[in-house]
Amino acid sequence: MAEYKGDPVVVIGLGRFGTSLALELTRRGTEVLAIDSRPKITQSLAGRITQIATADATDIEALRQLGVPDFYQAVVAVGSDVEASILTTSLLVELEINDIWAKAISTQHGRILSRIGAHHVVFPEHDMGERVAHLVSGRMLDYMQVDEDFALAKTTPPKEYVGIPLGQSNLRRKYGVTIVAVKPPGEEFTYATAETELSYGDVILVSGRTEQVERFAELP
Repeated sequence: MAEYKGDPVVVIGLGRFGTSLALELTRRGTEVLAIDSRPKITQSLAGRITQIATADATDIEALRQLGVPDFYQAVVAVGSDVEASILTTSLLVELEINDIWAKAISTQHGRILSRIGAHHVVFPEHDMGERVAHLVSGRMLDYMQVDEDFALAKTTPPKEYVGIPLGQSNLRRKYGVTIVAVKPPGEEFTYATAETELSYGDVILVSGRTEQVERFAELP
């Protein structure tokens, strides 16, 4: 199987999620082959994505003719057609694609995609809803669920940790989180060290178990 510099990506399904993904990958300089069965959709994106094809991705011969087996990575971004999503993913497994990402619309759908061989399952609507909920409900400036129970949050320092070197703060022992980086007003982020002292107005990146990060970000 061919491997390409920069790992070109096949994106199958050009709904909102697949289209934004393919356009962002193209913008970043990644070679993309985008596939959708609807001519109107593929025509509207022609010239904006590296390669675009109108084809039925549930047909293994169509995938072979498009050169899909030569790609290292593939994303199944098929929308609400669960059957097509599962069949397409199983064909990519059969074609021995090394790294398969698949969009799921429910926990059960995601479980099936994992069982048939998807290496990564994403829940775009769920993940975005969770992220927005965290931003709306607390002091967080940004939030990312890194794993099932591990998160990274951008927030401001709680009062009790302002003016104390992090190495003397007992922060990890007390709250189970780590301050990864600090951004003073008007400056760039720098990695936090044991000597770093937080100030009012700083922005900090905090990592840890989801529940502990949430608890820390709620401190006054």
